[in-house]
Amino acid sequence: CLSAAAMMMKMMKMRRLLLVCVFCALSVSLCSGACAEVDSDTEAVAGEPFKLGCISCKMRGEVEASATVDWLFKARGEADFVHIYSYDGEASSIIDERFQDRMEWHGSKKTFDLQDASVDLLNVTFNDSGVYRCIFNRVLSYEHYEFSTIATKLVPLTVVAKGTTTPDICVSITVFSVSTLFVLQTFFFNYRKYLAEYLAIASESKDNCAGVQVAE
Repeated sequence: CLSAAAMMMKMMKMRRLLLVCVFCALSVSLCSGACAEVDSDTEAVAGEPFKLGCISCKMRGEVEASATVDWLFKARGEADFVHIYSYDGEASSIIDERFQDRMEWHGSKKTFDLQDASVDLLNVTFNDSGVYRCIFNRVLSYEHYEFSTIATKLVPLTVVAKGTTTPDICVSITVFSVSTLFVLQTFFFNYRKYLAEYLAIASESKDNCAGVQVAE
């Protein structure tokens, strides 16, 4: 028959394990920058800078990868997309003269494993209205082979004289909320798991005690 002290020790051990799991989840979510795909804002103010957001997360974070990014633009009233910008993890290139000195990389830094391909559009003009296409050319590196994928995002942009753009803090809150949801899911999953183990131990202890009493 398990004593009260032994039961308490087992409960404390399970609580420590649960806290470790929660800490690990928080570390992955907040410290290592868990990837969350958040849509770009779509309204810019003329004369001000604007962030064209584009995020494409890998399905499996542990797989090594490299990527290059291309931005295309289709102006309002035009039929075709035009290549305007590219980035390879080290250097960027502005291809269309309409955007010369007006586009800056605002995505993943110090890595070839690009998942955030956001760019800053400086000194926005009304002619910047249209649809932007962000293209990830990604190579996933497995032990014995490589696999190429292409991910595409579209950002329709409207330029106004006086806008109602979403503040950056709202985007940050959205990203944080996604990460927090992941942490809470992990917490409750492990809580239910260890609660079930505790109930099983308690039931076993009760049965053992009953068996000892009958034997006596």
